[in-house]
Amino acid sequence: MRCGEGEGKRRMALEIHNMAGHLIRRLNQISMSVFTERMKAHGQTMTSVQFAALNAIRAQPGIEQARLAEMIAYDRATIGGVLDRLETKGLILRSVCEKDRRARLVSLTREGEVLLDELIPVVRHFQDEILSGLSREERSEFLRLAAKAAEGGNHLSRAPLILDKKA
Repeated sequence: MRCGEGEGKRRMALEIHNMAGHLIRRLNQISMSVFTERMKAHGQTMTSVQFAALNAIRAQPGIEQARLAEMIAYDRATIGGVLDRLETKGLILRSVCEKDRRARLVSLTREGEVLLDELIPVVRHFQDEILSGLSREERSEFLRLAAKAAEGGNHLSRAPLILDKKA
């Protein structure tokens, strides 16, 4: 094919356009792009992982750093850097666990609480925006199936999601 020959013709579907991995990557690409854009519009440099961390910290004040990584399915080796940046921004506080001096406990600062309250509606709104091609019923079904697929493949992740810690 020579330059310009394909213009005006129907878009060609590639085999990857029907592959789950490609579609998931594409949706992630769209989601991350919109997330970054919306955060910038609100004067923030917040990443989706930082947002997830703030959410989990709010749900579990004083959570151990390692447990936080499990709850948001993030690598334990790199969660420290995420928390370093949140601490530098004044959004969290870390302290040493009295029972295990190696463990770090994490909680939100007042600034972290206020910012999270401000950003949650923004993030909820763009969740609808990125699924705007689906009806309300389709969105519910998509979320149900995506959660089921993520749960089914959780064991394949290098950072599996662990919500319930068995004692």
